[in-house]
Amino acid sequence: MKKQILAAVLSAVLPLTACSAPSGTSSSGQREGERTLTLSDQEIKLDGQPLSLNGEGAVTLSNDIVYYHDNTGEDYGEGTQADMHTQEEADAHTVVTIRETGTYRVSGALSAGQLAVDLGSEAKRDPEAVVTLVLDGVDITCTVAPAVIFYNVYECDETWVAYDEEEMENYSVQPADVDTSAAGANVVLADGSVNQVNGSYVARIYKEGTTKKLHKYDGAFYSKMSMNINGETEGTGTLSIVADNEGLDSELHLTINGGQINIQAQNDGINTNEDNVSVTTINGGALQINAGLGEEGDGIDSNGHIVINGGAVCSMASDHSPDGGLDADGEILINGGKVAALGVRNDAVSSDSKQLYIELSFASALPAGALVELEGTSLSFTLEKGAQSILYSAPELEQDVSYTLKVDGAVQQYTGHTSGGFGGDRPGGMDVQPPEGMELPEDGPQPPEGQEPPQRPENGGEPPQMPDGQQPPELPEGQNHPQPPQGGPGQFPADEGGEPSTDFTLADGICSFFGITGQI
Repeated sequence: MKKQILAAVLSAVLPLTACSAPSGTSSSGQREGERTLTLSDQEIKLDGQPLSLNGEGAVTLSNDIVYYHDNTGEDYGEGTQADMHTQEEADAHTVVTIRETGTYRVSGALSAGQLAVDLGSEAKRDPEAVVTLVLDGVDITCTVAPAVIFYNVYECDETWVAYDEEEMENYSVQPADVDTSAAGANVVLADGSVNQVNGSYVARIYKEGTTKKLHKYDGAFYSKMSMNINGETEGTGTLSIVADNEGLDSELHLTINGGQINIQAQNDGINTNEDNVSVTTINGGALQINAGLGEEGDGIDSNGHIVINGGAVCSMASDHSPDGGLDADGEILINGGKVAALGVRNDAVSSDSKQLYIELSFASALPAGALVELEGTSLSFTLEKGAQSILYSAPELEQDVSYTLKVDGAVQQYTGHTSGGFGGDRPGGMDVQPPEGMELPEDGPQPPEGQEPPQRPENGGEPPQMPDGQQPPELPEGQNHPQPPQGGPGQFPADEGGEPSTDFTLADGICSFFGITGQI
């Protein structure tokens, strides 16, 4: 797997401080009440004192790591052969576990190890069970599990804690109501520091005799509780994550307030995974995400909501699966900052967003190396990987201003836009693949013998229906059948006379343009 920071940066989106990682590492100085934790393969020290294997105290060392065992059957969990590891590989890792509350400034390297935080099973109900990791020149590699993991700390979403697992389907949140400032899991990126995390994951392991989850940790940098990530005073600290599966994960909420975060992930770059509950909030900092380097993967994926209030975000998804730079089962709200999200598709941004945005869906995928320019804005970049959907939002966008879109210098035109409310998947020539095992004829799907194909209604109206007694084929989990644009298929602005247009103008309820091709 490649371990370098993203080579191509969208200069229109990310400020200079986000484009260049500081050279070397430096300490910002110890603060009052702060403890120092120094890592190395030879010796690990807390406040300058060496720690011994299997000792006791605020920080413990062991070789006992949670991982997915090899030579196990279907009753053990849901992992495949690729998820399994040997006992010898696991035993080679040193697990450094923080067991007392406080702030720990961590530096040094572990070539085979894990940094864990575990304050005990009752910690999630204790508002005092808070740990802050100040990463100040850390380099950790773990090949069997997350390299950094918060197991048990205070969970600030007390309602979520009070619900039993069976009741979770009845609990949902409004993204504006989520406040993680009291969360027990906190990370600070020390000014001027370069921090590297190369991590793996743990596939779902069952509780003995059941199919209920005992362990499942998808990300290289992982928290079971809500987590905050902050920059220090100047916000110049960098965290680079290289992930065998997902990159930065929280089982509940994740809030990013500052720092510079670079993620390369085989699957999702960022994931928050409690259905209808999780909120990923970005208030500041600079994020560069290159996800889906394996078979699939979204840039930022929330099973609940995504809220971007500030900062600079460049999020790239897989270029060969129906994934997007932004993917949420709930709302996506953009209220500030600069955002560029690229993928085969992007989920729709909520019309309740406070900052203007433009959603561009191309009739066919743009190849890596294509130069995309939105004249009249600072958006100008070369695609590092292929993309069919591009979302851009920045304070510079204005209503009732005509923008010209170019690809490799060629003026682009669109064939329709979505007006009114927003929601659902974007249309626009997306190459939707049939479910695995289903083959479609070369001239497209055909009705059963003796039946006429459904006719598309004129002037919008209801979309065509399946013949009586038939249902549309089921798609794999996470995929939806494409929907016609709201207001009926092929609707155009009234002043265009139904013709394709090169005039990309953001107006009330018009932010999404699809069927984009070069001008003929």
